[in-house]
Amino acid sequence: MTKINFGTEINRRNSGSLKWDDADLLYSAKDVLPLWVADTDFPPPAAVLEALQARVAHGVFGYPSPRFLGFEALSEWLKQRHGWETKPEWMVNSPGVCTALAVAVQTLTNPGDKVIIQPPVYPPFFSSVLQNGRTVLENPLIAENGHYRMDFEDLARKASDAKMLILCSPHNPVGRVWGAAELKKLAEIAVTHNLIILSDEIHGDLVYSGHRHIPLASLNPEIESLTLTCVAPSKTFNTAGLYTSAVVIPDKGLRQKFYEAISTLSITKSTVFGSVAMEAAYKHGGPWLDELLPFLAANAAYLAERFSKETPKIEIALPEGTFLAWLDCRELGLGDQALADFFGKEARVGLNNGATFGAQGSGFMRLNFGCTRATLKEAVDRIVGAYRARGF
Repeated sequence: MTKINFGTEINRRNSGSLKWDDADLLYSAKDVLPLWVADTDFPPPAAVLEALQARVAHGVFGYPSPRFLGFEALSEWLKQRHGWETKPEWMVNSPGVCTALAVAVQTLTNPGDKVIIQPPVYPPFFSSVLQNGRTVLENPLIAENGHYRMDFEDLARKASDAKMLILCSPHNPVGRVWGAAELKKLAEIAVTHNLIILSDEIHGDLVYSGHRHIPLASLNPEIESLTLTCVAPSKTFNTAGLYTSAVVIPDKGLRQKFYEAISTLSITKSTVFGSVAMEAAYKHGGPWLDELLPFLAANAAYLAERFSKETPKIEIALPEGTFLAWLDCRELGLGDQALADFFGKEARVGLNNGATFGAQGSGFMRLNFGCTRATLKEAVDRIVGAYRARGF
């Protein structure tokens, strides 16, 4: 196997990149090093690039057939990588997971219905509920020495009053990969209360040694019939800009409702390049991913070691999955805006403000370590310099 060099620097400035080209504006500072929005700085697998280049070389980009979405390759990937037997006909295309979240909330719940989320959590979980006129019902995660767990007692109390739960698995931003016992308990509560589960599993392939991603719907037929699972090649293979994802919906009734809603909005179609990339990634991307994961794990360990030694008031628990680090900065004693300004304006490193992930994220920051080691080193050097300048 050819060793892949994830250390190659690719200049993403002036490429129309949200992450890189909007950073200075967003953080009101010059030369900000962006480690915020969750895309990585790596090219996708060579097979994906070759498939896209071949499609460009063909030269004609007419309307793509809905029969060529890459769902067969995705189904085989889910079977081989996660032990989940699916059928391509269970899958519905969506431009992205955020679109799927909004459509599912709008379609499968009614105005005023309560939807459970588990903060601190990905901000669109809040907006997909609130912007559709539904009510957020929080089931906050419990943090113990930097390790988060679900509060099942609270969840069981609230489930009887809710219509849907949006699950983040693996969890963004805290980096948990939920274990079998946890997921079985969640499934038991959902089945008891007939709670629809919208499971965002976009980071499901990004799991580190010692942990295993278990698709919730794979546990048993009862939870399978209640679950819509959102997946995409975007995080795993860095193809977010191609706007292609899939929602796996085994239950025919739920699938029909979702498909009709997304059809009404005329967003069922993929792009020519999105479907080509999806198929190539899931058919041929396994060896590339197998090399990426230890690289990312080493980046996480590097972060943890340097923060522990050089910025002890910034604590980090090693994530079990994702390429996102959840930084506990509460010992710095700064308010949320002051904390964001410390990183963005003083350290000139663009991170996500933890407060946007819910009240439970106050005093935290999220850092994307899906970058080269040189970029990560420069970011930590800047943070350490600003930390020392402040005299923390």
